Amino acid sequence: MDRGTVGSAQSGRLLVEVREEGPSAVVTPAGELDHHTADLLREPLEACLARGRSRLVVDCTRLEFCDSTGLNVLLGARLKAEAAGGAIHLAGMLPVVARVFEITGADAVFTVHDTVEAALADERDGQDEDG
Repeated sequence: MDRGTVGSAQSGRLLVEVREEGPSAVVTPAGELDHHTADLLREPLEACLARGRSRLVVDCTRLEFCDSTGLNVLLGARLKAEAAGGAIHLAGMLPVVARVFEITGADAVFTVHDTVEAALADERDGQDEDG
């Protein structure tokens, strides 16, 4: 697999790393995703899409908090990815973050995986999504 770090951005409360995994980009936000830090995630997601990476895996294993602004960043990126023929997969959500998605119903519009490896395997297997 082709592994390469594409870039990273950070503030005191959020670090975002991006790496390429075959046809996908894995975006890893670490810390708190809220109205103060949302652009630190929005910009790399949009940059991946602009480079033609429409299959994005958001590795949530280090995401400690996500508010409605962060959720809106992910929803907006999802629409852009789908318009480009791709998708956004979420992986490894901590319970506190998963709860935000459950309460808002956003978990129904994303494909959620237990691990990044499972998300990448799902993409390689032709995106057999049950919904």
